[in-house]
Amino acid sequence: MHVHYRSCNICEATCGLEIKYDGNRIISIRGDKQDPLSRGHICPKAVALVDIYNDPDRLRRPVKRIKNSWKEISWDEAINEAAEKIKTIQKKYGKNSIATYLGNPVAHNFGTMLFIPFLHKALGTKQRYSATSIDQLPHNLAAYLMFGHYLLLPVPDIDRTNFMIILGGNPAVSNGSIMTAPGFVSRIKELLKRGGKLAVIDPRKSETAKLGSKHLFIRPGTDAALLLSMLNVIFKENLEKPGRLTEIARDFETVREIADDFPPEKVAEFTGIEAEEIKSLAREFALSDRAVIYGRFGASTQQFGGITQWLINLLNIVTGNLDREGGAMFTLPAADLIAMSRMTGSKGGFARRHSRVRKLPEFAGEFPVATLADEILTPGEGQIKGLITIAGNPVLSAPNGKKLEKALESLEFMLAIDIYINETTRFADIILPPATGLETPVFEILFYHLSVRNFVKYSPPLFQKNEWQQYDWEILADLSARISGQDFSPQKPEQMIDFILQFSPYNLTIEKLKQNPHGKDLGQLKPVLPHRLMTEDRLIHLAPREFVSDVKRLKNAIENNKRDPHFPFLLIGRRDIRSSNSWMHNSQRMVKGRNRCKALININDAKNLEIENGETVKIISRTGEIEIEVEVTEDVMEGVISIPHGWGHSREGVKLRVAKKHPGVSVNDITDDEFIDKLTGNAAFSGVKVRVEKVANTG
Repeated sequence: MHVHYRSCNICEATCGLEIKYDGNRIISIRGDKQDPLSRGHICPKAVALVDIYNDPDRLRRPVKRIKNSWKEISWDEAINEAAEKIKTIQKKYGKNSIATYLGNPVAHNFGTMLFIPFLHKALGTKQRYSATSIDQLPHNLAAYLMFGHYLLLPVPDIDRTNFMIILGGNPAVSNGSIMTAPGFVSRIKELLKRGGKLAVIDPRKSETAKLGSKHLFIRPGTDAALLLSMLNVIFKENLEKPGRLTEIARDFETVREIADDFPPEKVAEFTGIEAEEIKSLAREFALSDRAVIYGRFGASTQQFGGITQWLINLLNIVTGNLDREGGAMFTLPAADLIAMSRMTGSKGGFARRHSRVRKLPEFAGEFPVATLADEILTPGEGQIKGLITIAGNPVLSAPNGKKLEKALESLEFMLAIDIYINETTRFADIILPPATGLETPVFEILFYHLSVRNFVKYSPPLFQKNEWQQYDWEILADLSARISGQDFSPQKPEQMIDFILQFSPYNLTIEKLKQNPHGKDLGQLKPVLPHRLMTEDRLIHLAPREFVSDVKRLKNAIENNKRDPHFPFLLIGRRDIRSSNSWMHNSQRMVKGRNRCKALININDAKNLEIENGETVKIISRTGEIEIEVEVTEDVMEGVISIPHGWGHSREGVKLRVAKKHPGVSVNDITDDEFIDKLTGNAAFSGVKVRVEKVANTG
């Protein structure tokens, strides 16, 4: 029996694992108690790594679709045919006729991340999409416009804070998101033990809310109004205390003037939170010596996601809690992409061009996914005729999945780099399956920028890939070479990481990291401003014109706050600790037990509709309808329906035997691709208008 230490690369928590094995047989997977970041914590998903490794449905060789069946082909034939199809389409229709879509797992594979730019360079296309615009784009835009770089994302210093406010996040389940915080529950218990407080503001009394000192229900999509009214109270009562930040920030007076129009009395009905509650929350936050406010998925994926993330930063700044111990701080990672960008100039960019059909703005070279189907279905110059997806399942993760299905079916060619024939890749003509999971090395190049401690770790593969398998980066290198017609033999990913490590102050190499299999603790977060700022004037920009202009849209929404009689409910999502978007449902241990794909409805709403617990209901939106089992509860706000995302595996052509036995329904069959944050183009999943109907009893 042998022991292998590595980081789990399923989600952002990057928990340390201790894996005992004999040959190619896994004996046990446990939390690594010597990992200084995760401290022995793991969630159930980590144990399912063995299920992915052994999964009989996982593709291990390239396959080609022939009508309704699949045929294994060689790597040479697969990549050569894919390259030729792509070149033919681009020659006929132009460079932008080929699009790319990157799914969330790309962020957990440093080889993929480092080699994607080579593919984009070979393609020369501007039609680029990723899960960023269905997940976190408002975070990145606020970082770019305020601090000068899209990765300058403030992280809650939860291990030293005394008061934490969470909006639209559920880190008790996610263990952090845009905040790598493994063992979050233990960290919050430590906060409460030292006399600190946790307040959660959410339309659902989530697992995180049940840990806290206070929970307030809030109407979905109204967080920005709440935050502006909190700023109003702080300014009106002279509670602001930015301290040294006044010397490195500009436009404080502009922020004061904007907040002046949002007294708590004006937003109370809109948000569903009483004015006195807003005042009390603002005072408690401002008067705490170490406090931080954090907003995540629900705060981003709504119609005012951009200004919500801007206002979260403003509240941390105005109270002096940015770049301060116990507040919102910035990491100093070992592989520092921000420092590198001083040389490369790749800081981001916004609205330098707009999408062809709906004129949505690009961000960091990508268009919003909400318009991907439009770009495929709408004829004309620049129409997408071919698509490359990499570790993505947008049929289940993007808004209005039914429309996207129709679009994918119409493509002249689709290539997928993926290990499964899932709801999206079933439309592909060729699928190239990379070595994955326990066969790959792990270096979380992105998430070390978001960790609650400065930390770094390199994990070699547990199992060597077979001689007939290829890594993601090998596939991307070969494909890029065949498309471009140029010799393409770059360095290996580990060599590239060694180069990036030179830009940090830690004097590290991959070889040195191999000598620390549990990871290397680089210390608690430290103040890094102003030298870490990437704005041209090296100042924090408190009032970027893009955000200031968008406040008018919020004012109009407050003034025209009316309930839609045809769609009286507002939809929100929720996380499940045994799911990672749509990826973990082919593991029996992850899906066994009670049905977790249910619609939560408030007990009073259920009574009014004469709906009982366990009954099947029909939920209808502008774009479609689904039938789903309902769970009656007091844990959701009245007028709100909560459905988890990532389910819906009953579609024809999906080759996932376990998932098809536990299919659930896809909430993105009723989300709306036209309901977006108009500033950023990010999909708005929180606040979609729906109605609920009883399903007629045909028995």
